[in-house]
Amino acid sequence: MLAGLLLGCVTSCTTPKESSHASKRFIFLCLGQSNMEGFPGIEAQDKGPVDDRLQVLAAVDFPSQGRTKGNWYPAIPPLCRPSAGLCPADYFGRTLVSNLPPNIKVGIVNVSIGGCKIELFEKDTFQSYVATAPNWMTNTIANYSGNPYQHLVDMAKLAQKDGVIKGILLHQGESNNGDKQWPNKVKGVYENLLKDLNLKAADVPLIVGELVPADQKGACASMNKTIANLPKTISTAHVVPSAGCLGRPDHLHFTPAGYRELGKRYAETMLPLLGYKLAEAK
Repeated sequence: MLAGLLLGCVTSCTTPKESSHASKRFIFLCLGQSNMEGFPGIEAQDKGPVDDRLQVLAAVDFPSQGRTKGNWYPAIPPLCRPSAGLCPADYFGRTLVSNLPPNIKVGIVNVSIGGCKIELFEKDTFQSYVATAPNWMTNTIANYSGNPYQHLVDMAKLAQKDGVIKGILLHQGESNNGDKQWPNKVKGVYENLLKDLNLKAADVPLIVGELVPADQKGACASMNKTIANLPKTISTAHVVPSAGCLGRPDHLHFTPAGYRELGKRYAETMLPLLGYKLAEAK
C-alpha cells in the first residue's frame, strides 16, 4: 500500500467550508532532534524539482540556498537548516501533495535540534536545559533566537497568515531513551503549542514517528515501546511505525531511503485524519 502513495489522485471528503476556497495551504509544524532535522547526505533523486504546491517556510536564513527567514520557498531539502539533510518531512510533504486535490498547498515549518531532549521545547523550563547543553548544541540553539520553542511559535504564527495548521509532526526520543516521563513531557509541549497558537487538539493531531527499529539494530529501539503507547497519554496522538525503515551504521539515524519510507508513512497516517483517501496501488 505504501508503494502506491505517490500514485494518482484521491477521493476527497470536502466540507462546504473547504470548497468555498479556490486555493488554500495546509501547514504542518515539525520538531524534534537529529532525525527530524535531517541527517546530512541528500541523494541526487531528492534534489530535483518538487511540486510547486509543496513549500517550506524558512525558519532561519539559508545563505547557500538563497532563502531568507520567514519566507516561503520550494520544499527542496534541506528543510530545517542549511547544513541539514533529508528528513521525514520531505516525503511526508511530497506524498501529501500527490494525494490531495490540486487546489491544496502544503507548507512545512521545521524547527529541530540534533541531540536535544524534549526538555528543550518545554517553554517554562528550557533555560535550565540550555545551561548545561554542550557548545555544539548551544550554537544551534542560538540560530533559533536562543529559544527553539518560541521560535517555532513565532514561525507558526507567521505561517498562519498564509494557511491553516493541520498537524504537528514530532520525531524525538533518542536523547530521552528510557525516560518514563517522556509521554507526559511531550503532552506538555503539545498542549502549549495548541494554546499559544489558538488551536484545538481535535483539529491538529500529533503525528509521532518511531526511532530506528530493532530490525535495523537501532540503538534506542527500546524507546519505540514508549512511543507506541503515547496515544494512551495523548488521545489525539498517532504513531508512525518505523519497522523496515533502513538505518545507518550508527544505529541512530535513517538512510535517505529510510527517511523516504518513514515520511510516506507519516503521510499515510495524516491523510485519513484530513478526510482524504490514499490512492490505491495499481
